[in-house]
Amino acid sequence: MTNDSGNVLLALLTGAAIGAGIGILYAPDRGVETRNKIKQKVDDTAHDLSERISHAKEELTKTANEKKNDFDRKLDEAIATMSYKADDIIETLERKLEDLKKKNAQLQK
Repeated sequence: MTNDSGNVLLALLTGAAIGAGIGILYAPDRGVETRNKIKQKVDDTAHDLSERISHAKEELTKTANEKKNDFDRKLDEAIATMSYKADDIIETLERKLEDLKKKNAQLQK
């Protein structure tokens, strides 16, 4: 869920809750009934918000896990590439060392 759509959804829910509250307050019911209706609306809204927060948390966790897995894969690829390059460098240095040993042996004669 993008940030903009989350903000729009929150604004709509808030507007609906406020509108429902005002409608209930102006309804021709007894005070006890009005309070019960307000309590029910608050409970419904709290439940709905709880579900949406839970869903957002699941989506965030899913995205974070995907990014972590992608990072791990790229890190493994980079380490493998560096390992091959390190092997090449070591082989080159060993050849140069052998060449230097041969040249040194010839100069020692």
